[in-house]
Amino acid sequence: MADTVVFPIDTPAGRRTAEVSYERLGGGEPLVLLHGIGHHLQAWDPVTGILAAERDVIAVDLPGFGDSPALPDGVTYDLPGVVPVLRALFEALGLDRPHVAGNSLGGLLALQLAHEKLVRTAVTLSPAGFWTEAERRYAFAVLRAMRRGAESLPPQAVARLARTTAGRAALTGTIYARPGRRSPDAVMAETRALREATGFAPTLAAGRTGLFTHDIADVPVTVAWGTRDRLLPRRQGVRAKQVIPGARLVRLPGCGHVPMNDAPALVARVILDATR
Repeated sequence: MADTVVFPIDTPAGRRTAEVSYERLGGGEPLVLLHGIGHHLQAWDPVTGILAAERDVIAVDLPGFGDSPALPDGVTYDLPGVVPVLRALFEALGLDRPHVAGNSLGGLLALQLAHEKLVRTAVTLSPAGFWTEAERRYAFAVLRAMRRGAESLPPQAVARLARTTAGRAALTGTIYARPGRRSPDAVMAETRALREATGFAPTLAAGRTGLFTHDIADVPVTVAWGTRDRLLPRRQGVRAKQVIPGARLVRLPGCGHVPMNDAPALVARVILDATR
């Protein structure tokens, strides 16, 4: 069951509050999980139980996604806007330089957190920010099409599609290599999350200039990429390694863009090994 934390942040209009929904379970060193654009914290459900056996796992709905409300007026959805909010979230939850793992948008945020030395380690699964301009335009077009589909399909049509393997593939085959493994309830919930995400459009707009260009010398970084990622091709992982030469580059055989669903044991092992 998700909890909510409300905490102060600085905005152009002065001090305001942000509100974030999160789930926390397990014990050990803290590990924060950050999802991708249009998703929600339940994206991590296939791996949270495995991780919680060794870590204090905090899965977060990013502001404007899942059950977390939009950011206050004047706070942007780019890295300079969101990372200070995450820093304030860590303080509110009593987290001193936690480990962080992020997927896609969450991976880009994890890298920026590592660059600012706000985390102990960073594990990134198909992180955003290493695309060419053509690859970015393609990915954004696919994401907009997914959003339009989520907005236009009536809930009863989504429920009908989610009940069949072919329907789940139609709804989520872009991000999962094995969409049939996702439960009907999970597919319905994430389609609703995509439809209702108030942060989707401003995050996508901010992403037009969202390249990551910093080397990260003092925080261990792992970059993992699915071999069947249809949204951000795995060659972007090679570019990530060029930008961050000290990063460990890991191949995730048979995994799509959101690999936690495709190979939970493998993804959990990569995260646990990297955060030891």
